[in-house]
Amino acid sequence: MSTVLSAVAWPYANGPRHIGHVAGFGVPSDVFSRYMRMAGHDVLMVSGTDEHGTPILVAADSEGISARELADRNNRLIVEDLVALGLSYDLFTRTTTRNHYQVVQDMFVTVRDNGYMVEQVTSGAISPSTGRTLPDRYIEGTCPICGAGGARGDQCDTCGNQLDPTDLIDPVSRINGETPKFIETSHWFLDLPALAGELGHWLDEREATGLWRPNVIRFSQNILEDIRPRAMTRDIDWGIPVPGWEDQPNKRLYVWFDAVIGYLSASIEWARRSGDPEAWRTWWNDPETLAYYFMGKDNIVFHSQIWPAEMLAQNGKGDKGGAPGKFGELKLPTEVVSSEFLTMEG
Repeated sequence: MSTVLSAVAWPYANGPRHIGHVAGFGVPSDVFSRYMRMAGHDVLMVSGTDEHGTPILVAADSEGISARELADRNNRLIVEDLVALGLSYDLFTRTTTRNHYQVVQDMFVTVRDNGYMVEQVTSGAISPSTGRTLPDRYIEGTCPICGAGGARGDQCDTCGNQLDPTDLIDPVSRINGETPKFIETSHWFLDLPALAGELGHWLDEREATGLWRPNVIRFSQNILEDIRPRAMTRDIDWGIPVPGWEDQPNKRLYVWFDAVIGYLSASIEWARRSGDPEAWRTWWNDPETLAYYFMGKDNIVFHSQIWPAEMLAQNGKGDKGGAPGKFGELKLPTEVVSSEFLTMEG
């Protein structure tokens, strides 16, 4: 018998569930988890709604309600839909819980103290007409790598490469079509180059198993070739406060830093609810645990690069060394199980 972590992608709470949620991760992860339980394994299946970031703010503004009200409403809709589908989560939670805030901040502090967070001055985009920060995902332009139109300021869905808004050719705001204004701002960056060696070693080990889907392992190895530091904070007032920057309420941790930590925080919340607060360690500190992550194609990079890098940094396993934090040595994914895009009518 093995212990099996079934880590299921977190639906973003700016709208209700859709067919991509069902086909991309909902049903596949549920079939897998049910099979593993029937085969006698000890399965922990966790997820929740991802509720931070600017798209929530933009959607809430358009409705004249608060970000919290919008997240509350959509969390309820999504939960009702997933329950109606019969999905067998052990815990489906949210990224707006106090537990999640604490786990994310503890993780950040350990990664920072191990030397893998570097403070840098960078360019931030603002809307000239409103003065509000424009998030990466709300800036579009032509991809400088593959030349495709409609690339976002954080990623090109055509070639899969991660981007920064300043990389885009002819960038415009998706909100009102105006050209963003770029200003200087300070952020914490995850030092991915200092973790690239360990990431590459881990991916080579994963390839050697022959278990990963070829498209996932090849894509994951390819993106290592252009690895660079990634900003892990944003100029926004909706999200998890940055430890050490409490005097800057408009600086928050990047939603993708906090969202992937949800797998760990949900496991910790489940353990507390079970009556054994340390029970989560069986799935996270045992090197023999099997950890499977289910998501759609557009989330591969966050689960085969960003999240493993955060765990390696927390474990003190990069070029700068370090020591594991309060969560101990965390188990990296056994497999990133990603579906391809579902296309309809071409």
